[in-house]
Order: sequence, then structure tokens, then C-alpha cells
Amino acid sequence: MGGVSVDSGGGGRRSVDSEINMVPMIDLLMCLICFLLITAVWSTMARINADAQVPGPPDPNKPVEEQPPPPMMHVTIQEEKFIISWRKGNAVESTLDVPRKPVTIGEGKRAQVRFPDLAEKIIAEWNAKGAHRDPSDKKLDQAVLHCDNKTPYKEIIAVIDAIYQAKREFPGSNGKKYPAMNVTFSMHAN
Repeated sequence: MGGVSVDSGGGGRRSVDSEINMVPMIDLLMCLICFLLITAVWSTMARINADAQVPGPPDPNKPVEEQPPPPMMHVTIQEEKFIISWRKGNAVESTLDVPRKPVTIGEGKRAQVRFPDLAEKIIAEWNAKGAHRDPSDKKLDQAVLHCDNKTPYKEIIAVIDAIYQAKREFPGSNGKKYPAMNVTFSMHAN
């Protein structure tokens, strides 16, 4: 067993030989080291930016502070319709209502929902108002999906698929087209 021997070293009538048990102290230090390492890794992971945009301002001649934010597409899921709106910050530039007409593909557990009317309108809206349509532009346009927590998961995926139908070329893609928008969520309790 690990320990430290402490003896009086001389001069006294009797020698005191006691042992300090080091095992609990080593256990405590190992737990502290593990805790600090795990905490350091988690705090670093919390800072990772998961955005797929290329850093840098769109116009290199202007500072970032002077450039207006590009418009963002917002898609709101409601019971009877979808609302597509373009917003710059809090200002709404335009809105468009699209009837909610789901199309079911397949049967049983493998049935999938699609919204072809929504996909057509999103493609038309992006072609008209998208900020990053040039093939030499490396950035993606942003789309925010608004829904409540009662929306079925398969319908949320169907709306994301509809948003991803707007496609464009990127530098070095050799003519192959990829989704033009990055989708984020804004969910609210209902």
C-alpha cells in the first residue's frame, strides 16, 4: 500500500513511526484531473461554429459594420398554409402564402410526405430574391423554418427537402448543383 513514513529523526526518547495513507489523495487527484479535462473539452466544443458559410464580408471594399445584412427566407408552417417571407433583420420585405397540400409517397411505415407546391414557390422566390446566386459566390443564403412543437417530424423533414430543392452551382462544382440555402429552426411551444 502506498504511504509516507514519518520518523522523528533522532534526539527523542522514542521514535514515532506513523504512516499517511496516500491512496485516497491519489484517487481524489485523479477525479479532479478527469473532471478538469472533460470540462475543458466540453467548453471547447460549445464554441465550435457549425455554420457552413465561408468567413469574410461579401464586399471586400467595405467593412463588415457598413454592410447591410442580406435578406433571409423565413418559412412558417401553419395548419392550412405555409408562409414564405423575406426579412432583413426585423423588417419584412415580402410575404407569400402557399396552400399546405401534402403528397404522400409510398405506403405504410415507409410512407413519405412531400410538398411539391412549396418547393416550386421556394425555387421561384430564391431565383428572384436570393442574395447568393452567383456561381462564384461561396456563401449560402439562409432559410429559417418556423414551426410549433406539435408539427410531425416527417412534415418538418418534407419542408426542409422543399427548401433544399433550390439549387445552385458553387466554385469548383464542375456543373453539379447543390442546395442553395442553409436551414435553421425557430420552434415555439403551442
